[in-house]
Amino acid sequence: MIRETIISTRSADGKPHLAPLGATVIEGGYLLQPFRPSRTLENLMATRVACINFTDDVRIFSALVSRHKQLPVPLAKATKIDCQRIAATLAHQELIVDRIEEDEKRPRFFCKIERSEMHRPFMGLNRAKAAVIEAAVLVSRLSMLPAEKIDRDMAQLAIVVEKTAGPEEQEAWSWMVEAVANHRRAQAS
Repeated sequence: MIRETIISTRSADGKPHLAPLGATVIEGGYLLQPFRPSRTLENLMATRVACINFTDDVRIFSALVSRHKQLPVPLAKATKIDCQRIAATLAHQELIVDRIEEDEKRPRFFCKIERSEMHRPFMGLNRAKAAVIEAAVLVSRLSMLPAEKIDRDMAQLAIVVEKTAGPEEQEAWSWMVEAVANHRRAQAS
């Protein structure tokens, strides 16, 4: 099972970094597989710690993938490890890298859970949240997927967003649509 999360890591000099990342559930922890090159990968190699943040605010996923700077994401100190977490997250888990399997595209970081904390209740999902997460995955792979697939999938997801989104999901969706349009403009020039 892969959980769509926001992972927080830090550089060797302590600078925090957030990124959406699917975390594969394994016995006692998670398998993290960031693509090369990425700051998340560099940070995991350097510090061997991370926090997995569980949030229902899809604007965070959307803002990070689209590099939308209008959404500030306040951070708080983790409890047991030297890393930060999203302050308003529903829950977080603090991870320590147990071992690494090298790969030229996606190294495998096997992480054990050092601490888990709940911060506020989960009030449920709407389908638009799932649609925005799917769009964020598409946007993160714009250079890897054919334009026809992107267009087809975004059109299907738009129907779900139009039917079920609240204001936060509508805002996050608009950033995904904008990211696709910006990618197309950059390819055309």
